[in-house]
Amino acid sequence: MAPLSSPPNIVIIYADDVGFGDIGCYGGTGVPTPHLDGLAEQGLLFTHCYATAATCTPSRYSLLTGSYPWRNPYAAILAGDAPLIIAPGTQTLPAMLKQAGYHTGIVGKWHLGLGDGALDWNAEISPTPLDVGFDHSFIMAATNDRVPCVYVDGRRVVGLDPDDPIEVCYDPDKPFPGVPTGRDNPELLAMRYSHGHDMAIVNGVSRIGYMRGGAAALWKDDQMAEVFLSQAISFVQEQRSGPFFLYYALHQPHVPRIPGKRFAGSTELGPRGDVLAEMDWCVGELLAALDVSGLAENTLVIYSSDNGPVLDDGYDDGAVELCGAHRPAGPLRGGKYSLYDGGTRVPMLLRWPGRVAPGRSAALISHVDFLASFADLVGVSLEDDAAPDSIRLLAALLGDTEQARHELVTEGTQGKTVLRQGTWSYIPPHSGPAVSPTTHIELGNAAGPQLYDLSQDVAQIRNLATERGDRVEEMHARLEEIRASRRTRPGR
Repeated sequence: MAPLSSPPNIVIIYADDVGFGDIGCYGGTGVPTPHLDGLAEQGLLFTHCYATAATCTPSRYSLLTGSYPWRNPYAAILAGDAPLIIAPGTQTLPAMLKQAGYHTGIVGKWHLGLGDGALDWNAEISPTPLDVGFDHSFIMAATNDRVPCVYVDGRRVVGLDPDDPIEVCYDPDKPFPGVPTGRDNPELLAMRYSHGHDMAIVNGVSRIGYMRGGAAALWKDDQMAEVFLSQAISFVQEQRSGPFFLYYALHQPHVPRIPGKRFAGSTELGPRGDVLAEMDWCVGELLAALDVSGLAENTLVIYSSDNGPVLDDGYDDGAVELCGAHRPAGPLRGGKYSLYDGGTRVPMLLRWPGRVAPGRSAALISHVDFLASFADLVGVSLEDDAAPDSIRLLAALLGDTEQARHELVTEGTQGKTVLRQGTWSYIPPHSGPAVSPTTHIELGNAAGPQLYDLSQDVAQIRNLATERGDRVEEMHARLEEIRASRRTRPGR
């Protein structure tokens, strides 16, 4: 596709732990999602879109770098004080778009590390998203269940009192003396933990990691959605002359699930349902802001999720008991952390009113492909060492064809990988429990190989490895070849 005379604004709305069956347009029944359903009616609904990993840090790394996460040994679930795992100077998605004249911004969850390993939260932080392609950055460092529980605007913690400095420690054996923890002071908790999450207490919720100080800078969990939404809308309004790229990284429905007051108790699914409803509202408000600003017609909006769903992810919030007939993963097996499709096959909606006709697409696409595809859209050449696994799939993204990927590697946890090839899914033997003892999700670990024909068995019930030993052998060899390669992106 030739570069456009007026390139579109690009908005990626990236939810956190939304499953294939969590929203109405994908068959979800537990929570009304009118704004996302409307987005689906106005654009393309993809039925075979994959995150590269079943956990958050690796999938976000792939989206921004165009690289499979297992190529980077640090692309695993990060602590809140981990150093930045994307090297400054990398031709990331925002950096590439800056080359095309875009103003770039991130609002919301980051979870790709900050600083260089000796992070001082009380001083100027470097490097940050500003060093890997973003012009504007308003983020939480990691996740809402990890310390420090503060916002970072650019290179500074928001609202920090210099007389009350922040200290953070992730050594489980080194709590700060005299500072209450969830483990030792359960009487202080407004929401009890079910596993892990027994360290620092912030807003009556115990988190992962220890923290003291920074009282004036602490976020309010029930205000987080509106804080991030306000920042996202402000960015859009300020950049209306365009073109702009906004990466709006939602924190919902990640734990701890603490909705704003207008959504608390609004669903029958408990806090998880309430924050899903809140998430849908946030999407609607941002879309409305695009409409009011006269930007909707030439703005390409993508909604997707970083991985599959989880119910009990460390807090006793009733998600399991209140789920009822709602199936967060829809017809898929597994969920977050899983090698099965429920871990990585996620909703994806794309709207561009001036270009993309509404409909459905069965094209096999991964978030790792955004970088090369958008480079094609805006006419930027990729550097030879950039985006090693990103494939140019612009025509498929825009609904012009369903011809897309033939094969894709996805990851569960700990670098354990799966090969999807056509309609076949191959899971090599992997050690570890078959079912997580904490989340109770089927992880996909097994002593022998697993082979599924997804065209006939979307729920991955019938293992054909014994019957189709020839296919197992071929796919195993191909997966090993990919993992030994420097890149899978075509080119020199």
